Amino acid sequence: MKTGGVEVVCGPMFSGKTEELIRRLRLARIAKQRIQIFKPVIDNRYENEYITSHADQKFLCTPITDAKKILDQLQDNTRVVGIDEAQFFGEDLIEVCEKLANRGLRVIVAGLDQDYLGQPFGPMPQLLAIADDLLKLKAVCMVCGGEATKSQRIVREKDRVIVGASECYEARCRRCFDPDFSLMTSR
Repeated sequence: MKTGGVEVVCGPMFSGKTEELIRRLRLARIAKQRIQIFKPVIDNRYENEYITSHADQKFLCTPITDAKKILDQLQDNTRVVGIDEAQFFGEDLIEVCEKLANRGLRVIVAGLDQDYLGQPFGPMPQLLAIADDLLKLKAVCMVCGGEATKSQRIVREKDRVIVGASECYEARCRRCFDPDFSLMTSR
């Protein structure tokens, strides 16, 4: 029996999380392993039925409304499950990942570990805790060029979830990050 596991790729916006997920999935495909990829329906920035990196790398996927749908849509011969934008799923994603890994599947999860305020985001803290393998990526700070670990919201919106890309967010280092920016009222 093959041993399963949970791999988590995390970091701020523009750090290459989806590119790394796609890289790992391509390697699994080269190894002739059956893969399935899922993403939350809310991620509609690019194409609905693809996970897409900011560098326009793509992989066909199944958009779903909640994590438990992964168990319903999983095909018998699937060996590798990819999950992008994991921060947008609920806490049930943790149980789903554990079930899949315990069945012997390789589960690769990518997502933001922090929200725009620098706080742990969605199920990501628990996924980091149960991960068998973890990769925390960094981006380039758009202010000073240093190593960025934060996602700076650059629009003045208070909702926790604003789906967007460079029109809404920048990568920032700890020193240049200002979590209060988006909470200020427009002038």
